[in-house]
Amino acid sequence: MKKIKVAMVGQPNVGKSSIINSISDARLHVGNFAGVTVEKKEVLIKRGDKEIDIVDLPGIYSLNAYTPEEQVAKRYLIEEDYDILVNVVDANVLQRNLIFTMQLLDMGKKMILVVNMIDELEKAGGKIDDKRLSELLGIPVVLASAKEKRGVENIVEKILELYDAPKPKRKIYYNEKIEYEIEKLKKILLKSPHFHDPELARFYVIRLLEKDEDIYKIVHDLPIFLELHEVLGESIKRLKLEFDEDSVSDILADERNSLAKSIVMQSMIMPQKETLTDRIDKILIHPVFGLPIFLFFMWTLFQLTFQVGSIPMEYIDQVFTNFGDWLKNILPQGDLNSVITEGVVPAVGAIVMFLPNILILFLGINLLEQTGYMARAAFLLDGFLKKFGLQGKAFIPLVSGFGCTVPAYMAARTLKNPKDRLITMLVLGFMNCSARLPVYVLLIAAFFPAHNAGNVLFVIYIGGALLGLLVAKILRELLFKGEPEPFVMEMPPYRFPSLKALAMELWIKAKIFIKKAGTFIAAAAMIVWFLSSYPKNPELLAEYEARIEAAVSESQKKALYNELAAKELESSYLGKIGKFIEPVFEPLGFDWRLSVATISGLAAKEVIVSTLATLYAVGEADETSSTLRAKLAQSVDFKTAVALIVIIMIYSPCVAAMSTFYAEIPQWAWRGFYTVYPNVLAWLAAFTVYKILEFVGL
Repeated sequence: MKKIKVAMVGQPNVGKSSIINSISDARLHVGNFAGVTVEKKEVLIKRGDKEIDIVDLPGIYSLNAYTPEEQVAKRYLIEEDYDILVNVVDANVLQRNLIFTMQLLDMGKKMILVVNMIDELEKAGGKIDDKRLSELLGIPVVLASAKEKRGVENIVEKILELYDAPKPKRKIYYNEKIEYEIEKLKKILLKSPHFHDPELARFYVIRLLEKDEDIYKIVHDLPIFLELHEVLGESIKRLKLEFDEDSVSDILADERNSLAKSIVMQSMIMPQKETLTDRIDKILIHPVFGLPIFLFFMWTLFQLTFQVGSIPMEYIDQVFTNFGDWLKNILPQGDLNSVITEGVVPAVGAIVMFLPNILILFLGINLLEQTGYMARAAFLLDGFLKKFGLQGKAFIPLVSGFGCTVPAYMAARTLKNPKDRLITMLVLGFMNCSARLPVYVLLIAAFFPAHNAGNVLFVIYIGGALLGLLVAKILRELLFKGEPEPFVMEMPPYRFPSLKALAMELWIKAKIFIKKAGTFIAAAAMIVWFLSSYPKNPELLAEYEARIEAAVSESQKKALYNELAAKELESSYLGKIGKFIEPVFEPLGFDWRLSVATISGLAAKEVIVSTLATLYAVGEADETSSTLRAKLAQSVDFKTAVALIVIIMIYSPCVAAMSTFYAEIPQWAWRGFYTVYPNVLAWLAAFTVYKILEFVGL
């Protein structure tokens, strides 16, 4: 059976994935491109004696690639061996999309142009003459609507036809002065035995004129390189002088835009009436009402994420608790029982419990993206966040960080630029997640008057957010010099989302989360369990078992159980670590118990409450426990409590969040920096606050 290899490429939001999902009788495979964490979608289609393998490349605006996704797409286009190129464009913004099409035509490959979303253009009163468009470009053209499954099968038919047909002659030429320089350089390149195809040589010359480093590396070791390099420099100088431009890339961009405009004028009837998108945009990106409307949408999304998400989380928690209890009863007593029921099962439960939040959040984000609203939201916020060295699209992960940092790190994937994505992820921990709320409630109730509780909580949350923005600005100035990536995003028309595409995206996100973050979370949770459970102290256990047996009342027994738990934790590796690092926290007024509680918060912030309850021999307690509040008020002074709040505000998030960061960011240097810097900053901030309060006599 003959196999036809097809690369499907286009700018973001043109509907490539929807087309792939709409092709009937196709088997979809989802994975990653070799060596990178960029999603790869691939479909296999059988037609007679031929099998068509279509690879859906990441969205790419231009061969002058910048983001990791664009680099992956560009490398595939240039380096991989495939038979046919399918370029998908959006009918609503055809002229802008055709600029990239011109770059692809320079490659001299067999190529098909798929004009998607034709239904939207026609509803707005527009029309495209596909025969005229095909004649002007010199390649087959298919008018399609993935939503209506219109023209999708024609793509497969055109692939089969084009595979057996000779390569069409090129129809696109640039200004004669540009073509003269291209021809001169092409002749030099063809002197090399490595080049036999004049079209490939022409493409390489164009990329060299645009200073493409990837192509430069390819030709650098050729024998004709010195001659080529000298003539190339002269050609670039002549073209810049002739066209009065700073770069040949700008010259060629203008040329492609002019060609695209001419082609559209000859082959397309533009919509005459005001479109639905125009009418909606008057409201949603209104200079006054646009931002409040967006904030309302985001408030609704996060309410759904954490209110609706908490419902299945409670059931999941109960299922894993019951499962752990069941295993505890059927497995033989000993270390194996403990490691499975107290380590493995809770770790897996912790992973699965996050899924409802993640799926609801990503469903909302995907809805915003597919409807076309995400581009508008980023546009609205770009100006404000840019003052702090962040990009408009950073708003989504930053706000989701107030709910849970785990999905916030995953939401940072919407930032394609690696620097912008990393700087956003490095400050997400300053957005106070919901898990810190029980600790704040406990400490505020114990150390502040009830009438000021709401104000204190507000200051904590706003203070954390402002500190995060300030740190982002400092990181941008010191470690990520330069401005954030320019705001470049196509404003697509509003459209109804594809349910199949939504379901597929959610499945991919769920699988990636469980597979990647899950391994980190499970391992880290096991380590924390081990540190808090060992070494065992048989003498201590025997002593307390005898005392518990001799106790008369249930309240005495409960008090002894609480005492035993506190002493076991004190003698565990975690307790020993707490005592070992006590000198580090001593300048903040912490004793070993507060040190252990702080460390336990690395497992999960809400664990701090139960750890304090254990260490102060209160037993099981939550943030509403008056007994625990009273114990803390007696044992800890005010300035130490405030220092503890500052530490919790700033230091590293929970193991689950840190594990997700490690899974998303593979570079060990940044993993190390992320692990150290918030803890150092937290200590310095807490020490400063402690000393100020000490100075004023509080």
